[in-house]
Amino acid sequence: MNIVLRSDLAPAGLLASVRGEVAGLDKGVAVYDVSTMDNLLSRSVAPRRFNLFLLGLFAAIALVLAMVGIYGVLAFGVSRRRHEIGIRMALGALPRQILNLIVWQGMRLVLIGTVLGILASIALTQFMSTLLFGVQAADPLTFLCVAVLLACTALAACCAPARRAMRIDPMIALRYE
Repeated sequence: MNIVLRSDLAPAGLLASVRGEVAGLDKGVAVYDVSTMDNLLSRSVAPRRFNLFLLGLFAAIALVLAMVGIYGVLAFGVSRRRHEIGIRMALGALPRQILNLIVWQGMRLVLIGTVLGILASIALTQFMSTLLFGVQAADPLTFLCVAVLLACTALAACCAPARRAMRIDPMIALRYE
């Protein structure tokens, strides 16, 4: 048997009154597992909260790995193109033009990946709809925020190799290899 009480009193103070009333009705009945509605609600959603925490943690790890991957690919590309960048700078390319070249090279791939990712996620929204609460599966604001977050992360990953390419000394780059 369960009893649910609604009161403005503190739960701890109300518990002694409830135990007294139950003992007055039947001394053989034990009052146990007393809990507030907030605790019951918290226990009922704890597994889902834990799963979402893990999902968020893995998403953050994936974001960091994507950032490291983009940085690594662009840094490798800059090191391979050091001779070409040196020639461009020797022929009069400004450091800002080199920065734009390297950043655009990385962001072009990110934009293609973002478009393909949005299309794939829209196709997979039916599978995700059972895991969502309070949000539509194809929520445009969520897709926009995630795309902007990934683009900003990718831009940050592109900047370090691009700034390194700006500082290449043309004479050293031409002698390189």
